[in-house]
Amino acid sequence: MKKSLILLFSIFVFMPYVYANDIETVKTLFNNYVSGANSYSSSIVGFYSPNAKIIRQVVKPDGQLVNATTNMKTYSYQMKISQNVAKARGYKNYYSNIVVTKVPNGVKVSALRQPTGENYHLKTYQIWQKQQNGNWVIIEELMQTKEQIFLRYADNK
Repeated sequence: MKKSLILLFSIFVFMPYVYANDIETVKTLFNNYVSGANSYSSSIVGFYSPNAKIIRQVVKPDGQLVNATTNMKTYSYQMKISQNVAKARGYKNYYSNIVVTKVPNGVKVSALRQPTGENYHLKTYQIWQKQQNGNWVIIEELMQTKEQIFLRYADNK
């Protein structure tokens, strides 16, 4: 009984520290991700799990939302192509209202994303998961976009 009470006490004392440490780690990683993305670094792909679920949520002109889901192989290819165009245009994303929370499968970063030159904000989130080797990777990402070209990849055609 005494060992059980000590174990429970230890869990309640140290668990918040573990969660806080995970949250701080992911906050730092997210900031590194944003910095790399805004400097057009090819290393951005390394932030993702090879099996990451990538969701582009297209905001249609009438406000309707349509999801376009892809895999990392396709997304990596699209990213390489679009990086050169983004760099030439000076395109960057600015994030606000950043909230980092523990979720059952990792740590979720939710934010509003404002593309360069736009006055609107779009929802985004990433779920980061700690791997067996201790590295954290993005296993799921949703970014809203107003780019209608993504409708060709829509899940509900």
